[in-house]
Amino acid sequence: MINFPALRAANAPLNAFVDFDESAAFGTGSLAGLTVGVKSNIMTRELPWTGGMGLYRDRIADRDAKVVDQLRSQGAAILGTLNMHEAALGATTDNAFFGRTHNPHRIGFTPGGSSGGSGAAVAAGLCDIALGTDTLGSVRIPAAYCGIYGLKPTSGAVSTDGLAFLDPSLDSIGPLAASLDHIEVAWRAMADDPGAGGAFRTMLLLDNLGDVEMQPAVASAYQRALQAAPLPGVGFSLPFSTTDIRWVGLAHAGRWLVGDLGSEWRADNPGLSKDLKYLLGICLKTPERPDILTRVRTELTAALGTAGVLLLPTTPQTAFTHDGNAPANQADFTGIANIAGLPAISIPAGWSADGLPVSVQLVGPAHSELRLIELARIIDQHLGAYRRPANFGY
Repeated sequence: MINFPALRAANAPLNAFVDFDESAAFGTGSLAGLTVGVKSNIMTRELPWTGGMGLYRDRIADRDAKVVDQLRSQGAAILGTLNMHEAALGATTDNAFFGRTHNPHRIGFTPGGSSGGSGAAVAAGLCDIALGTDTLGSVRIPAAYCGIYGLKPTSGAVSTDGLAFLDPSLDSIGPLAASLDHIEVAWRAMADDPGAGGAFRTMLLLDNLGDVEMQPAVASAYQRALQAAPLPGVGFSLPFSTTDIRWVGLAHAGRWLVGDLGSEWRADNPGLSKDLKYLLGICLKTPERPDILTRVRTELTAALGTAGVLLLPTTPQTAFTHDGNAPANQADFTGIANIAGLPAISIPAGWSADGLPVSVQLVGPAHSELRLIELARIIDQHLGAYRRPANFGY
């Protein structure tokens, strides 16, 4: 039986969950005994389906999204819905309508975004598994800042039925968890075809990695992960800077969202925050560069082939205070997997001098999720970096 009063009390300092389903119960199947939280842009029956937007505060889901139904049918108890960055367009989860979500490793700091509630809830032990969505890194960035694991699947490998899209060409639904065992069991339950295991033969290393300004702890963790990976390294260069790639992806997503909002996209709409309106305005002014999207997709896919894997930091920095300016480069390393439609997994890789988690990620060929999980286990065993935050749980 789930102790909802205790769960609410544990959630209060974090604001990870925004709504609970107190009828939640365990069933039978591969997820029996496990609890799940769901990002609030994914339909969860009889709960608000807001997409983190004040505009949809009163919209109630009349059914489960397919992926939620899949997890529920395997015995998971669906506890409720989780806070997120407004419209999934941002990486702080400082939401003008639903409040800030705090990082369990340091209150007052961001858990990342846009799936910030998902990262915070798992890291704090409020749920075993959380569903997030990843458009340019929104599963992996919260996983990195909260010191947990996050899987961004191959585009189309998980049903997006019941998802309030940011950009259908970039969006994927993926799991976050505090162990690779829980990542794998969630993946097998939610994927229409989980794929097969097997080994990679080469590790791609980005030649121009140093073009992105990284904190020393991030660079050190990347080197430790490289030493732990049992694969020969091969240099690889992207045809454009990761900053240019990220901006083009962001603008593409913003344009799609403006089109989806239709007549709701107007300056005087109180259901959209001023920050979202400002960011969407920038997206509309940014030149479209479909050539960048196409070349990144084509060249990364070709470089990986069927047996290559790319090692990258997940983010160039650790979590930062909600009261400061968010770094513009948070998604510089994550966005390329979305643009290429490829799977990626983030792994805790160490700690900064001031005690915040650091992460690396692996990007693999299409439908290599189980192989990524296998390699992640090897690297994870060497790094041993997962650490649950103190004073949380219920």
